[in-house]
Amino acid sequence: MADLPALVAPDSFKGTFSAREVAGAIARGLRAGGREAEEMPVADGGEGTIEVLLSTLEGELSSVRVGDPLGRPLDASFALIDGGRTGIVEMARASGLGLVAEDERDAWAASTRGTGELIVAAVEAGAQRVIVTVGGSATTDGGAGALEALEEAGTTIEMDVLCDVRTPFEDAPRVFGPQKGADAALIRKLEQRLDALAGTFRRDPRGEPMTGCAGGLSGGLWAEHGARLHDGPAFVLNALGFDERMRASAFVVTGEGRIDEQTLQGKLVGEVATRCRQAGVPCHGVVGRIELEPFSARILDFASLSEATTLEELEQAGRRLVAS
Repeated sequence: MADLPALVAPDSFKGTFSAREVAGAIARGLRAGGREAEEMPVADGGEGTIEVLLSTLEGELSSVRVGDPLGRPLDASFALIDGGRTGIVEMARASGLGLVAEDERDAWAASTRGTGELIVAAVEAGAQRVIVTVGGSATTDGGAGALEALEEAGTTIEMDVLCDVRTPFEDAPRVFGPQKGADAALIRKLEQRLDALAGTFRRDPRGEPMTGCAGGLSGGLWAEHGARLHDGPAFVLNALGFDERMRASAFVVTGEGRIDEQTLQGKLVGEVATRCRQAGVPCHGVVGRIELEPFSARILDFASLSEATTLEELEQAGRRLVAS
């Protein structure tokens, strides 16, 4: 075990550091302490997933002009892998909350049309299948904007949608509306809009797990285009060959910006910890903030759990793991 490397597999610290930056800092600390480290930044199917997948899978980025959540022109990128046969569209790059200033957030007006335009662009570039990652949205339109763009272009394509939560279609406004600028009255209106929209689809997304991601975009693509919905963390870890790399490691270090009760509900760090526990490989957590009760934290069975909020502190955390 002493000669085996550590596997550093963190998610991003959202709004602060990318998964690659976090992995690099922790790995530097491990190496400074004398432990070789393999960097494997990971993602949950939301923001940052393209970067993570391209770090392991061969592919290239292309850029196209699309509309942002409020319809303003924006240059957004998509990826092609598998020799151009598979496209990857990260909806946050076209319809993400980070594209809208806090005082501009409009949960009613924000549209997924730009994401639809990205899917169309990937198909026009030769993709025969498109992976759509749907976390971090500014939208609650049930995918109406994206569906409109696909219909106007006459685009039908095999799609796999990576979901970062299991929320059903009808619950999207209540669960995610407040962070997108919706008050109680607007949440009720959004619920009514999604309810009416669901009644027009080829199949009803209401009550189906994972159809509420990105304000119902996942449900719209599932209902109208037969898209397959996947647990984002599991899909990404499998695509990166996590299990094999984890079993060849002395221990794993994972992390995210905040560990809380949601981590236990299928978030990426929880998935990493569970896989490590099942394989008998120690797993250490380094996170920006711990907001999990000690009893709940024990469920994840971390070998250690610590906080770090700067790149320097992340590097120091890596050093401590070698010394412990």
